[in-house]
Amino acid sequence: MNPQLQQAGVRFLKLLGRHSDVIMDAYLGGEVADGQLEEGVEERLKKEGILYRPEQGANLRLRKSVRTLLEEALKDERNRQIDTNLGSALAAIKTLAAHYKEARHSGDYGGAEAYLSDLAEAVYSFAETLRHDIRALWGRINNAFGYVGTINAKIRENELAQSQVSDLLAGLEMVNFQELADIAGDIRELRRLMVTSLQSTLSECTQELGMVQARLLELLGRFREIRGRTRLLKGWLLHQDQHPDYQVGNHAGHQALPQLFNQAEAILAPAWATVHNSQHEQMLIELVDQIKAQGLLERTTSQPQEALPLVMEEVDDFEVAPSPIKQAVDDYFIAVIDSGEEESALGYLARHQLPWDAESWLYQIINGYEGLAEEQRRHFELDPIGEPHPVYSGNFIIRDLSLWLA
Repeated sequence: MNPQLQQAGVRFLKLLGRHSDVIMDAYLGGEVADGQLEEGVEERLKKEGILYRPEQGANLRLRKSVRTLLEEALKDERNRQIDTNLGSALAAIKTLAAHYKEARHSGDYGGAEAYLSDLAEAVYSFAETLRHDIRALWGRINNAFGYVGTINAKIRENELAQSQVSDLLAGLEMVNFQELADIAGDIRELRRLMVTSLQSTLSECTQELGMVQARLLELLGRFREIRGRTRLLKGWLLHQDQHPDYQVGNHAGHQALPQLFNQAEAILAPAWATVHNSQHEQMLIELVDQIKAQGLLERTTSQPQEALPLVMEEVDDFEVAPSPIKQAVDDYFIAVIDSGEEESALGYLARHQLPWDAESWLYQIINGYEGLAEEQRRHFELDPIGEPHPVYSGNFIIRDLSLWLA
């Protein structure tokens, strides 16, 4: 007997008995109003899983497990619900909505309130059932189906859980929100329960069921891999029992190792050049050049030809004309060095009445600064003068440049 489990159960039952009045009020009235319980008691009951708040701003309600316990204990056929699948729960929600609309239309406001309370309980119970099923599935997954002893039993439990997930997803596909919206019409209470609340709940549950299904498939693959290795090991042990004189041969001396023993990865992975890989392009070009050079060398050595006389001719002198704007930029840099003061590019252009337009002059100064050697460039500081673009963020409009000695 587990003493911790016994103590937890006794504590839970004592908590039910201590707050039996509130629990029965919640069972008969459907909810517990705010302020009826002290804050500490409310948090304790919520923490122990007796009460819960289905949505923000709503009153407290009984958990489905506690409600089911009371229904079975009291043999209360009025409140007992048999939820065999999601389809029956959805049918019950639609039926209660029709009852509420009929009572509201005929002026039976007392009956309408009762039907609305039953409808809210059915919707919240539907959502709580879904969340409870998902929590149970996650509990089985996180336990890795540890309550069964064999791999085959784990696989069967996994397959059962997958079928349950498939049934839940198939049941969720039956929910037609357009039909529910048509049933609710323009009644705010019905739209809040049957459309808004259900849509939010089903969206969360569908996403989580997808995660559960992916985890189940991953575990199923792992279990089957373990079962395959276990069968292989059992077969080997059975072979050893049937052939006690069996001796393992020198498989490393064979040219082709059996797949069972060939588990080590190759030291050198197979490699080849592919014409579709751009990274191999330079290597292929070099190989082709070597092949061409080798073929040319073979032809020249096999068929020697008379060497042509070598004539040395005088090369004509030529001179590259310097760029005037580049020379002006050099003079600009020299002027900054001589003066030792900050100099504006456009100010220098206007003062010396140079013939180039402002944009070309600024571009040439930037190119001249970037073209300096690193040890020379660190003696200068080039600062753009302008303002950010008023429309396109991240763009800076340069109006002028300022150069000075660092």
